[in-house]
Amino acid sequence: MKTIVPISKFKEGDSIQGFYLCVEKHLRHTRSGELYIDLTLKDRTGQVQGKVWEKVADFNEKFSSGDAVAIKGEVDYFMDRPQLTVKRINKATVQNYARYGFDPALVVPTANADPNKMWKEINGIMGKLKNPFLRKLCQQIYSVNKEKLLTYPASVSMHHNYRSGFLEHTLSMTKMSVQLAPHYHLDSDLVITGVLLHDIGKLKEIESDYEASFTEQGNLIGHIVIGRDMVRTSARKIKKFPKSLLLKVEHMILSHQGKYEWQSPKKPAFKEALLVHLIDVVDSQMNIMDMAIDEDPEQGPFTNRHNYFRIPLFKGDNGTE
Repeated sequence: MKTIVPISKFKEGDSIQGFYLCVEKHLRHTRSGELYIDLTLKDRTGQVQGKVWEKVADFNEKFSSGDAVAIKGEVDYFMDRPQLTVKRINKATVQNYARYGFDPALVVPTANADPNKMWKEINGIMGKLKNPFLRKLCQQIYSVNKEKLLTYPASVSMHHNYRSGFLEHTLSMTKMSVQLAPHYHLDSDLVITGVLLHDIGKLKEIESDYEASFTEQGNLIGHIVIGRDMVRTSARKIKKFPKSLLLKVEHMILSHQGKYEWQSPKKPAFKEALLVHLIDVVDSQMNIMDMAIDEDPEQGPFTNRHNYFRIPLFKGDNGTE
């Protein structure tokens, strides 16, 4: 099997094969009236335009926009940019192409940490919750939603907006809550539960095979209310779940964004809820700054101003190298 070639390694004249995400697909006509397929392809390293000139009718049936695709082709240059002439193309799935090296993490940005290891670590912390009602509530919700939790981003476009970003964000917040809740003499189990469940509604707000987008439910209701409803439904299945405890969990979900202008239905009304909100802000904004620095095209020690914070961000000593 040939080496899988990422887009960033494309060189003029190379014959390549690899796995990419088909972002756009259009059937077009040449000036002479012949059909061809115009493609926009990307992977975690970059983006490239592609063209299918031959066997257009056959290949057109094999994949759609939004699919991961297996491609064999040749790299040429058009207007000083690499372009891929596709010789063979087919929809790539784990079932059919795993033995050839396909992994969804190849075609979209992905969390650095192994999602299975993050899952194990989160479940380890969850299993140590002393309150049996909160422990069962979290374990029940996480078990039912394991498949999505392993792969979903934490947002469509803001923070941790990449594969397994939800798990990365939640684990990071959970580690902070383990340290900070005792420091402020708070109910650690309640804080950890709030962290574990604060964004759980995003599993229904977002749909995410490869490119994340909002569901109809996400657009019309939003993850905060969806999450509150998921928790209510799950708590009903736990015998004698205390009403006062459920009310606190619901409040932490409804108030975790902290401000009305941030679309939070409530502001935090007790210390555990406030800490969940503040930990969420810290972790999400640290990630946003990391991405702004990583993605900045400027040379030198500072980024440009075109970022979430609207100021030049210091890249550190490495930015000058």
